[in-house]
Amino acid sequence: MTKADLSDAVYRVHGGLSRKESADMVDHLIATIKDVLLSGGRVQVSGFGCFAIVRRRSRVGRNPQTGEVIAIDSRHSLVFRPSRILIDSLN
Repeated sequence: MTKADLSDAVYRVHGGLSRKESADMVDHLIATIKDVLLSGGRVQVSGFGCFAIVRRRSRVGRNPQTGEVIAIDSRHSLVFRPSRILIDSLN
């Protein structure tokens, strides 16, 4: 599903909005989620899951083709943890 698909779904469900207003609403929602994550917060959507930023430690890895040892720097990663409701509905 793309951002255009999301804005189209909002447009179909809320008949009082124009297509531009629907697209603006989806853009604003995504920007808000991004701002919260960048500030170190987490975003929890009830019944769906939780988005959070975690810090990955630096570690030693290997190039699988040559076997050469390389250093992998520490970094931040986005993680999604699905809710129990979502997991149960998938199974």
